Parts: sequence; structure tokens; C-alpha cells
Amino acid sequence: MAAAGMENGEVGGGRVPRPTNPMVTPLLTDLYQFSMAYAYWKAGKHLDRAVFDLYFRKNPFGGEFTIFGGLEECIRLIANFKLTEVEIRFLRSAMPTCEDGFFEYLISIDCSDVEVYAIPEGSVVFPKVPLMIIEGPVAVVQLLETPFLSLVNYASLVTTNAARHRHVAGKSKNLLEFGLRRAQGLDDIIDRTLTSSDGSNKCEDFVTLVQNWLARIKDASSLRGTFGETNLSELAAFTSYALAFPNSFLALVDTYDVMRSGVPNFCAVALALNDMGYKAAGIRLDSGDLAYLSIETRKFFRAIEEEFGFVGFGKMNITASNDLNEETIDALNKQGHEVDSFGIGTYLVTCYAQAALGCVFKLVEINKQPRIKLSEDVTKVSIPCKKRCYRLYGKEGYPLVDIMTGEDEPGPKVGERLLCRHPFNESKRAYVVPQHVEELLKCYWPGTSSKLREELPSINEIRNRCIAHLDRMRADHMRRLNPTPYKVSVSAKLYDFIHFLWLNEAPVGELQ
Repeated sequence: MAAAGMENGEVGGGRVPRPTNPMVTPLLTDLYQFSMAYAYWKAGKHLDRAVFDLYFRKNPFGGEFTIFGGLEECIRLIANFKLTEVEIRFLRSAMPTCEDGFFEYLISIDCSDVEVYAIPEGSVVFPKVPLMIIEGPVAVVQLLETPFLSLVNYASLVTTNAARHRHVAGKSKNLLEFGLRRAQGLDDIIDRTLTSSDGSNKCEDFVTLVQNWLARIKDASSLRGTFGETNLSELAAFTSYALAFPNSFLALVDTYDVMRSGVPNFCAVALALNDMGYKAAGIRLDSGDLAYLSIETRKFFRAIEEEFGFVGFGKMNITASNDLNEETIDALNKQGHEVDSFGIGTYLVTCYAQAALGCVFKLVEINKQPRIKLSEDVTKVSIPCKKRCYRLYGKEGYPLVDIMTGEDEPGPKVGERLLCRHPFNESKRAYVVPQHVEELLKCYWPGTSSKLREELPSINEIRNRCIAHLDRMRADHMRRLNPTPYKVSVSAKLYDFIHFLWLNEAPVGELQ
């Protein structure tokens, strides 16, 4: 995503963002990948043309959808993929038995002959369907496995986590990211600009206004008996903070007592700000019974509006935090509450409910020859050959099924009946007559091919795509408990080829 300090350069036939993160380097990988590259080089196979699929096997968090993220970082990596002399010296020390010619080869390589096809970032995606197809010299593409998996795994997982929190909170609520302090590490430095007041207000006048308003609130007939003496140090802190940020004053009101001190003190400061021509942002609750406290706070705000004729005060923003997650937000919705915004931290950035997405990077073709990974665990069997992927939509506009075909197969057509088959379960099959067909994979790095390169979208475009995709999903695929599995299939021709190759490659045992 375009960030401050990032330059754009002409790389690989188009404008590609240059990295500002020093960790985005060819050494962001495992020693295993360089060992594999050396084996290819030693055997004279390093220039063989290989195709790899990057995909995942199971949706996270017990759900039935995933949001694809991390594509831009992958394109950044290959756009700037070049080993330096310092990195080569390090590799020589780490691989002392390798021949000098291998390191001469390494310093000469880049990703100019690599092709990358991907589903657009921010799309809803499903298991087994390639998020990315990477084609190029096998040794070079091998070096991309670990960094690509690292960049896609977390980005997709945390984006899916955020989408799930948004879905359970509802579109009318604001979601605030509170997780930076709880994250396991920092990828780069984030610059923040703080807006302060213009300094022209006289502190003494403002303090007097606050004190007068607090006294008026205390004596108001509709609020009499709600609170006694508020905490003066809290009031002083609120006053000082409001002077610094008069246009965005949001107070944490649970330091002493929410209803007996925090809320009345906030209201006095907010009313004083109003007299000075400013508008407070609201309050934050960070402990206690969030449902009950939000309801009582809303009653207090409405009483202030009625008592003093402050139009709109009853709708003052109430933010809730305190280790919120999907379950607590869902519980609050069922109880009833008056929270406008949720601050979500630890459970979002750490993806507390699931540690990893589990993307894999599998060889599916070498020198135009299909390759398959076999396993006793059928979920680990790969789908061979370079593929094209489509999403088929029904009459009501919902996506019905994703289907993979061989690269040279004709694509599905609107209105034409098509047999869709589960890749590994012969009894799961269905005919589909699509009303709309969307091809999923687009070329984001053409290498030496003549294909046009898709431009990387802005963060707003990614966000809008994500929202649009989620809005198209059927409700039963989106529910938190026991969601309906979304169908992922292959064409009849690809199904037959998978099982032919499976039987042809699998060893035949002999009973003694």
C-alpha cells in the first residue's frame, strides 16, 4: 500500500513501488531454499521452466471464507530481487561446501524472467484455488517460496480476522485498531502526526467554564443524585487533554468510577468545549460491564441534551475496548448495548484464535510436464498442471462455485451448462448454468512474456473490493456457527486427468 517515503520506479515494464522495509530482501528465506537451488544448479536443471501454485488448504477461524492479502509485498520483493555482494559473502560462509560457480550464478539472477498471476488483493478466496501462480526458472522460483508464504500467510490471516470482526460488529459500528502495542513485532516505523490546539485559548477561562458546567450538571433536576463529588485529578486531566486536542477530545472514563466521576467530568469538559466553539469526540469504556455502562452513559448523555438544550449530545460517541473479540462483540449484540465504536487489539493483530493460515507452495508443472504431490492424507494431494480459475455466479447474484480448469481448456460461458466436480470425491458433483463468469487470476508480473501487467490497487481500492465481495456472499456461508461450505471444483476434464495421473504415479503394493 502506498506509504510515505516510498518511491516509484520503472521496473519490469511498469511502475512498481520500491521497498522501504529493509527486511524485504532475497535473504528473507530458509537455508533450505538455497540448498534446493544449489541442487538444481549442480544438476544443470536450474533453468528448467517450473510452475508453482500458492494456496491454502482450510479456511481459518472455523469459517468458510478467507480474504487474500500480501500480494503487493510479493511484487515489491520480485521487483527488487537482487543479491548483494555482502549477502553473497554471507551465503558463502553459510554454505562452505558449495562451488564458486553457484555464487557467481546467484549474484547474476533477478526475477525478470518470472511470471506472477494472482487473484486481486482484497478478494474473498477459498481453499485449493491458487492465490498466486508463479512461473519461471525453477531455482529462482524456489528462492521465492519462503518469502511469498511469509508475506501472504499473515497478511491474509489478519485481514480475514479483521473482516470477521467487522461482520459480527455490523456495518453501522466503527472499528478501531488497538493492537500495535500487543503485536509480536514491528515491520517498519509508523510516523504519526498529532494535531494540537491553536494555543490562543486562555487556560484559566476554560477551567472556569468546566467548573461552572460541572456545578450546573450536579444541580440539574434530571441528574440530581446521579453523582456526588467527582475525582478532581481526573477532571484536571480531562481539562488539560481537551486544551491540547479541542477538536478530538475523547476521554477514558473508567479510571475511578464511570458513572459517578468519569462521565460527569467528561460532560462538563465537553460542554465547555462547545462554548469555545469545539465539539468533543466522545468517551471510551475499557472495563466493567460494557453493555450496562454504555446504556447508562447514553441515558446520561440524553439527559444532558434535554436539560441544557445541547442538540445532538445524546448521540455522543461511546467507544468500548478491553480485549474484545468476535465472541464478546457477538455477546454484546445479543445483550443490547449503546456502543458506537469497538477498539480491537490483541485478538486482532495476534490472530489469537488461530496462529497461522497454512499456505503452501507446490510444484504443479516442470517443462510443460504436470506434477502432482501424493499423500495418504487426501487433503494434501495437489492439483497438477498450470490452471485457470473462475468464479461462477447464479441468478440471485451470489457466487455458487469456484472452478479450476486446465490452461488450454475453454473457459465457462454464461448460460452454458457445466459439470463441476469435487477434485477428490467422485460422488460430489453438480451441473451449473452460470449467469455470470469471473476469471480470477490476473497477471501482476509478466516477466519476458507479452502479457499486460495489472496495476497494483490502492489501499482504498483493496478495501472496496473486500467489502463488495463480502456483500455478494450468501448469508449461510458467512455465519459464525456451522457456516455452509463454499464449493470449490474442477472441470470434468481436469478431474479425469488428476485421477489418471494419481493412479499412474502412485506405487502399487504387493501382498505377500
